[in-house]
Amino acid sequence: MARVSEVATAARPELAAPSQTDLLLIAVAVIAVSTSGPLIAASAAPAMAIAFWRNAAAAAVLLPVAATRRAGRLRTLRRSEWRLMVVAGVLLAAHFATWITSLRFTSVASSTALVATQPAWAALMARSRGASIGRTAWIGIALAVLSAGLLTGIDVHLSSRALTGDLLALVGGVLAAGYVTAGAAVRRTVDTTVYTSVCYSTTAVALLVVCLLGRQSLGGYSGDDWLRIGGLVVGAQMLGHSVFNKVLRTTSAVVVSLSILLEVPGATLIAAMFLHQSVHPSQVPAALLLLAGLAIVIRSGARGMPAE
Repeated sequence: MARVSEVATAARPELAAPSQTDLLLIAVAVIAVSTSGPLIAASAAPAMAIAFWRNAAAAAVLLPVAATRRAGRLRTLRRSEWRLMVVAGVLLAAHFATWITSLRFTSVASSTALVATQPAWAALMARSRGASIGRTAWIGIALAVLSAGLLTGIDVHLSSRALTGDLLALVGGVLAAGYVTAGAAVRRTVDTTVYTSVCYSTTAVALLVVCLLGRQSLGGYSGDDWLRIGGLVVGAQMLGHSVFNKVLRTTSAVVVSLSILLEVPGATLIAAMFLHQSVHPSQVPAALLLLAGLAIVIRSGARGMPAE
């Protein structure tokens, strides 16, 4: 994970405008990840099963590539590298399990906004490991935590069911921060193909165990639900995650991370249009304050924020 700090001298290049090609790719990726929450909310398939199939399909695509093109690197992986990748995969499984389940209880708008608190938790984890956090980052963290509290407080008045979903989404954000932290540590020595293939495979296996223990059906869904699961794999997983990773090679992490925040209004708009989920007027300022706080945290150095 990038060291959480304020580097004033790097502000200008970090926020340099991306090329037109990268802007187009970022737009495609934002739209792709914005469909994730609405697709999950619209599906009747079990939450854990959706999480399993999403990661299993991604692993099925990546594993053959890693086995053929990175076979030598796979054989030379150290025990510590395997351990970190497995830990990251388990944390990612727990993240998907809590966040996807949250969409069964609360709105897409609230769930997506609250799981997006991940950069704030990642910054706090970095601080616990001895990293320096500047004053601006602390302000952003305080705003994010305050606005998350406001958002959940509003949902308490709307329904206790919504509060349950909100809390699950918050836990999902914490787990995502743990996943990014573990992943960043191993990514110093392990390339993207090897890391993602092992991580997604671990995630799929962990979720499969949960599904089997919980006796959640892994099949027998309607054709529409299979299309939604396929949409998650092609959209959020491939056109979202993969395109953001591609853009990171030529565009700063700050710009990419800030653009991912657009998933929140994007998912909210899609849910309103196709799922008829309305946003309570009092939720709007709380959500905007949350996004502002997260933008401050990202801008000051806590940049890792995986799209959903």
